[in-house]
Amino acid sequence: MDIVVGKINDILWGPWFIYGILLIGLFFSVITRFLQVRHIKDMFVLMFKGEKSEKGISSFQAMSIALSGRVGTGNIAGTATAIGMGGPGAVFWMWAIAFIGAATAYVESTLAQIYKEEKDTEYRGGPAYYIEKGMGQKWFAVIFAIAALIAMLILMPGVQSNAIAGAVENAFGLETWITGLIIVVLLGAIIIGGVKSIANAAQIIVPFMALAYIIMAIIIIAMNISEVPSVFALIFSSAFGAQEIFGGIIGSAIAWGVKRGIYSNEAGQGTGAHPAAAAEVSHPAKQGIVQAASVYIDTLLICSATAFMILFTGMYNVQDEKAAEGTDPFIHVGEFNKDGLTGDEQMTFAKSIQEGAAYTQYAVESSLPGFGAPFVAIALFFFAFTTIMAYYYIAETNVAYLFRGGTEKIFIWIAKIAILGAAFYGTVRTSELAWAMGDVGLGLMVWINVLAILIIMKPAIVALKDYEKQKKEGKDPVFDPRKLGIKGADFWVDYNEKREKK
Repeated sequence: MDIVVGKINDILWGPWFIYGILLIGLFFSVITRFLQVRHIKDMFVLMFKGEKSEKGISSFQAMSIALSGRVGTGNIAGTATAIGMGGPGAVFWMWAIAFIGAATAYVESTLAQIYKEEKDTEYRGGPAYYIEKGMGQKWFAVIFAIAALIAMLILMPGVQSNAIAGAVENAFGLETWITGLIIVVLLGAIIIGGVKSIANAAQIIVPFMALAYIIMAIIIIAMNISEVPSVFALIFSSAFGAQEIFGGIIGSAIAWGVKRGIYSNEAGQGTGAHPAAAAEVSHPAKQGIVQAASVYIDTLLICSATAFMILFTGMYNVQDEKAAEGTDPFIHVGEFNKDGLTGDEQMTFAKSIQEGAAYTQYAVESSLPGFGAPFVAIALFFFAFTTIMAYYYIAETNVAYLFRGGTEKIFIWIAKIAILGAAFYGTVRTSELAWAMGDVGLGLMVWINVLAILIIMKPAIVALKDYEKQKKEGKDPVFDPRKLGIKGADFWVDYNEKREKK
């Protein structure tokens, strides 16, 4: 199983794909004239302006669901793994993919708004919807929807639940299967309530935990304030191979930084586009801009918080994944210790610490003894739990695309059972297999979605220009696809006809 999954990942995540994602993000940044810089004020103003309705959720709720999907294991365990396999330089490449990925997030989220539908008194949309309407290729849309269901219901929930179970066991000694049962009960109670209950839970949990986590990072940075210049120097020098120790793994720094950056912020994956479509806004570009902000919050704030806590305290190992068999793969060993071990015993113990959430737990523990493991376990529980909630929402949206009527209801219940089963199974399997399967799911969605948005990006660019034009005229922008020559945006045609009749 491990070998098969590994081979698939080698195909999905080849070097040309890693660099391709960077180039595509840069292309979207250029073609939108770096909206992620020009509209940074609008990002946070619009975030709190949209109002929810009976059919849609507010901009803030949509961003919270998107953030609940983005802010998860990738922020704590994923960032630590990137450092462990790519060195400190991987952090720079996570920042890079976040900055240019914000433009990608704008394009996919705006397309989701343009081509959304009203179905059963709720707004639905996402890649499957904009692929069908924007490209006119139903078969390609169906492929994405099926890939999304496989990823969201089977391959990716286990990454989140596995990290929760590992962190809880490390902090409280609780058996992983018990944690699995707790996750299943809590998750089942929320997803039975549907989209609105997921939105309500996400808008409360996500901001609270994100703020608490960032505050913890600030405390640790303040305790090691004299190390700030050297840590930033280490990140930048390692990113470009200028740091002697990590110079030989610059390729790993880029690959792991991009891969874990995409896993964390999800720009290009199409996941954030699903809740973006459900938002109640007067213009698609508004929600596209808000979703771009969620990429910043995820990586530039929360992933950076993890990276700084680990690097400031020195609680990380770095391995060369290409080291010859039989040789020591460790090129840096952290300052991990237990019960006053010294010499070879301490070195052996330090090397036994698996890259992931444990790095973050040791980092906080070294600064605030007795507090680190429980704090990270609780933070990881909420981050990863809300991510699984978001996965279910995305899965339900794609079920709604594929099926109608009674068949849809049957498959929605199948989806609920599948994600609960996958979440439980994830708690009792190895973390290596969990992450590898998650990478397969991520890769499938990114491949299909990025290809699609490259082909049908024009309406998102036209919508941005229209938004900016109306803003300059002092108007609150309202979208009318008929005036812009955008076809297939049936929801917005009806929306404007209703406005004109009032």
